[in-house]
Amino acid sequence: MAIQGDLVRIGRHEVKITRPGKILFPRDGITKHDLIEYYRRIAPWILPHLRGRPVAMERYPDGIDGPGFFQKAAPSYYPAWIKTVTVPKGGGTVRHVVCDDAATLVYLANQACVTPHVWLSRTDRLDHPDQMVFDLDPSGDRFEPVKAAARALEELLRHLGLPAYLKTTGARGLHVAVPLNRTEGFDSVRSFARELARVVVSQDPGQRTLEQRKSRRRGRVFVDTNRNAYAQTVAPAYAVRTRRGAPVSVPLEWDELARKDLRSDGETIRSVFHRLETLGDPWTAFGRGGASLSGAREKLEALNAARRVPQEEEVH
Repeated sequence: MAIQGDLVRIGRHEVKITRPGKILFPRDGITKHDLIEYYRRIAPWILPHLRGRPVAMERYPDGIDGPGFFQKAAPSYYPAWIKTVTVPKGGGTVRHVVCDDAATLVYLANQACVTPHVWLSRTDRLDHPDQMVFDLDPSGDRFEPVKAAARALEELLRHLGLPAYLKTTGARGLHVAVPLNRTEGFDSVRSFARELARVVVSQDPGQRTLEQRKSRRRGRVFVDTNRNAYAQTVAPAYAVRTRRGAPVSVPLEWDELARKDLRSDGETIRSVFHRLETLGDPWTAFGRGGASLSGAREKLEALNAARRVPQEEEVH
């Protein structure tokens, strides 16, 4: 049922909808009502990737062509039924929203939160991530090198006995994610992720890089492991991105890398439900048990012993 009127009941809660006709995506005519309705409908698919995690809200009250901002702290005027968690930060604490239900998701959309970014850890163990993420970011417009880097990562992870999941970012690149069993802290996970990134970069240094400075990437794909840190966030599966057309971060089957028409922003709030109806959700098993890195670390050591892998990227 489409949202009608200014007061919507979702589950046990009522959400007041304000200015539903406000244009948020000016070049597409997409309104705040459209955004709210999308998040209401997509809730069964996106909530498994939101529940139990601190959220940082990317808000655009005047539309994506106007000034936007990241908001970490939950304002005091938010209703009491919205769950929050107070987390330590340098010099103090911050109270984040935790989006555990569809009503909260709709409330955030009404606040012009286009993208709810989430931590890689959950509130009960903030220091221990339950996923390891590789962000494959192109330096130019060519998408084939990004797909090749994703395939190389998938092959390496499978060789190490780790599950690998693929999704578009909804912007320009791809995410490769590994669900974890939360036995290791962020520093350990990030260190291991960077070791894997070095291997993948060493396989094709002409197309891949660990260089963080854009001016030094020289058109190569940045294999970014920086998300694997305390308080860092990622756009979850099915989140809307602040780009023309309202593209969505979409889980992919690995064989979709062979598609010539594959684009990171190829699915939008207007098309993704047809995709779900016809292809289903490749990430339904994502949260069902995470992997240990212990065995994978031993296999990586053996792999590195068999072939010399640069410890820092000096290959040009």
